[in-house]
Amino acid sequence: MAPLYVARPLLPSLDELNVLLAEVWATKWVTNEGPLHNRLESALAERLGVPVARLFSSGTAALQCAMLALDLKPGGEVITTPLTFPATAHAITACGLKPVFADIDPDTLTIDPRAVERAITRHTVAVIGVHVYGTICDDPGLQALCSAHGLWLLYDAAHAFAAEKAGISSAAMGDLSVFSMHATKLYNTIEGGLITTRDPAMSERLQLARNFGIASEEEVKSVGINGKMSELHAAVGLLNLKTFEQERDTRRRLRGQYDAIISQFPGLIKQAHQRDVLQSEQYYMLRVEPDTFGASRDDIYARLKERNIFSRRYFWPICTDYDSYRGAPVASLQAEPVVERIKTTLLCLPFHSGVEPKHVQIFGEVLEEMAAACLATV
Repeated sequence: MAPLYVARPLLPSLDELNVLLAEVWATKWVTNEGPLHNRLESALAERLGVPVARLFSSGTAALQCAMLALDLKPGGEVITTPLTFPATAHAITACGLKPVFADIDPDTLTIDPRAVERAITRHTVAVIGVHVYGTICDDPGLQALCSAHGLWLLYDAAHAFAAEKAGISSAAMGDLSVFSMHATKLYNTIEGGLITTRDPAMSERLQLARNFGIASEEEVKSVGINGKMSELHAAVGLLNLKTFEQERDTRRRLRGQYDAIISQFPGLIKQAHQRDVLQSEQYYMLRVEPDTFGASRDDIYARLKERNIFSRRYFWPICTDYDSYRGAPVASLQAEPVVERIKTTLLCLPFHSGVEPKHVQIFGEVLEEMAAACLATV
């Protein structure tokens, strides 16, 4: 059996892509906010229900530009979760700011507003919440906290494209929402990023941040980087915008199949279900409680790998395990942070339209074999 991986890129028809690439070749306009780029920005703003949608070369560049656009004071502290991709913390550091870590909610695994409140100091300038695995942060709680303390609220929404909570688009949460459109994401431009906001006044500031701060041939108004998206990536984005919902529907059905298997085994916990949330269906995550199931997350990972199914221990290590942030404290309501107890229990399964019934069957068989073996040793 061919290897099956956690993610597989959604790719458009080559015939349709060639039609758009022919436009690029005809105009010779390959970057610097070309026609396809601008068309995609407009389409994304409409689809996500926000007045401003700005494209970037990557999600990491978008995170940096978001903070540059807010003109945050150098040396200021930005509170975020340790349960996130390193890009979240790295972007903070690259902007001359200090990442400060706050614990997660034990059910949703998103950043806990109560822990955030404990992490706030006179140096705090912003909070970055992360919608992990498509589970949406406590936006009302974080917004109330940030408003009370005069802090900017940003979201790393890399896992939450086209998600909604109580009818509110993930793109409309906080002051700025930042999306990755990397090839592994539900909606991708192969490489790319996006910032959305409800505030039209942010539009120019974001545009300057991604283009060296250049306002005209003779004027540079602010600090910025080269964070622009090319026309080639925008072409892929325009076509994938027409098909990603079909992919999401496929993943939604697959989630149901995985959930049915997981529910048979004590000690396996499926991802928190938020009743008022339209899930992005970015990842399928489960938690493994080894004392109850009888085997660890790593045991399941290894057994699936033997069958050529490559799951992912994600996020592990967490940010505070990396050399760059090792030893950084995690503000928590607990003596031992929740994230420390949970980080070795998380496993993401292959979750895309390339997952076939035989793969789901193998997953179920592996769990049955492991559970039986554990019972036999009792």
